[in-house]
Amino acid sequence: MKSISELTDFYYKELYPYLEELEKKRIHILSQLKWYGGIGTVFFLIVALWMGKSFGLFHPLMIAVAVGFVLIASITYRTMTQGYAKDFKNHIITPLIGAIDSHLLYNPDFIISQYLFERSNLFQHSIDRYTGNDYVKGSIDGVPIEFSDIHAEYQTRDSKGRTQWHTLFRGLFLVAEFNKNFKSKTVILPDLAEKTFGNLIGGWLQSINISRGKVIQLDDPIFEKKFVVYGDDPIEARYILSHSMMMRIVEFQKKISYPLFISFVQNHIHIAIGTGKNLFEPTVFKSLLDYKQAMEYVHTLRNTIGIIEELKLNEKLWSKE
Repeated sequence: MKSISELTDFYYKELYPYLEELEKKRIHILSQLKWYGGIGTVFFLIVALWMGKSFGLFHPLMIAVAVGFVLIASITYRTMTQGYAKDFKNHIITPLIGAIDSHLLYNPDFIISQYLFERSNLFQHSIDRYTGNDYVKGSIDGVPIEFSDIHAEYQTRDSKGRTQWHTLFRGLFLVAEFNKNFKSKTVILPDLAEKTFGNLIGGWLQSINISRGKVIQLDDPIFEKKFVVYGDDPIEARYILSHSMMMRIVEFQKKISYPLFISFVQNHIHIAIGTGKNLFEPTVFKSLLDYKQAMEYVHTLRNTIGIIEELKLNEKLWSKE
């Protein structure tokens, strides 16, 4: 697998000509958005002043106008940038993934299955809406892997029967075949309880999470400050989470700076990275020629696919029985 420096060279040497074409499109789209945005803002202010005098700023009709303005602006932005995003994915992300490893296939419109997400046992809530994109599937050093951006949501109703949508998870979800057979489930979550309430109260809150199973105590204080581990077989969990594995997970967490969730279920490792956004969606408000912006895509792809190397999933530490 290519290094960050090799991918950076590829990005600028091989993809730069098309980046310049995309930059022209970006500037054109941005100028149009500013023009439409200016006209729309003036129109909204005129309507707001008139309605404010006639009905008051907090009249339901005024609120409806404000909501409508936001929806129109959002639809306008998506419509105007759709072609730009598609070109970026086809001509930049696709060859970039191919440069990382030729065994990987990319489909910008597909998504990892909801079954795999639910199988992970990482998020214990029913899902009412499941969307996503930017699907990658293939193998790294012989390890089968697939991932995509996903947005999992559930809905509730308030006292007046109005539907409200809540995000269960939004970010990158990855599944890879683990190099050991195991019968139990082991779930690793960010240790928010201990971080918020301290060792004593945090540990108690962890222990009463009955639906998660037993809290498994490990012998790595650095790992336990960042994560809490649940499972139904402490012996097998400690076998999977060796000292070196825990160290690699801690180091990987430092690299990504997003909430990290990991589970070992049915001989697979499931990894969810809570980015809160679509990683490979370009914004027209930042230039793709900017080094920092370019490196965000390079680093994101390399770190995601590099999970195989980071966690040493390609090393046959145990033989499958």
